[in-house]
Amino acid sequence: VIDRLQDALPLAEALLAGGVKVLEVTLRTEAGLPAIEAIARHLPEAVVGVGTVLNADDARRASEAGARFAVSPGYTSEIGSACKWLNLPLLPGVATSSEIMRALADGFSFLKLFPAEAVGGIPLLKSWASPFGAVSFCPTGGITAATASQYLALPNVRCVGGSWLTPADAVREADWGRITALALAAQGMMG
Repeated sequence: VIDRLQDALPLAEALLAGGVKVLEVTLRTEAGLPAIEAIARHLPEAVVGVGTVLNADDARRASEAGARFAVSPGYTSEIGSACKWLNLPLLPGVATSSEIMRALADGFSFLKLFPAEAVGGIPLLKSWASPFGAVSFCPTGGITAATASQYLALPNVRCVGGSWLTPADAVREADWGRITALALAAQGMMG
């Protein structure tokens, strides 16, 4: 979440310095789209994507700004179709078995479990491993530095997402060194 556009480039640079190259910038603030555009233009080594995509227009505007992928908190066929039409890879959010089945029917098998901790977390992912063996997940929502490795140990988890890498106080105080250190620590935990 980027509140101030002037934080976009130094934040992205701090994450890149720590080895984190895939960056999701949410559309939760007015600075979101301009931040995506700035990162895409000035830091081509970053794979910048858009988060909190709620409809086809969000996907279109983010794609025009330079987003290279999209992430949604839930899944609708409208978002899936729009992203396919834009050639914008989508990580659709799911929280139930029915949502997984809808996403699978539309051709999506790499899904975001959101909000992971609130909907069942690790026990839920273990339960889904058998009926949804062809599905892999990126859990987000309540994941911490302390729990990330437990999620990553699951065979159906490809990656995790979490805001612990960019604490609001570190961004507010422009403590880019702290963010780089957190990114380096995350790289170490992921092997």
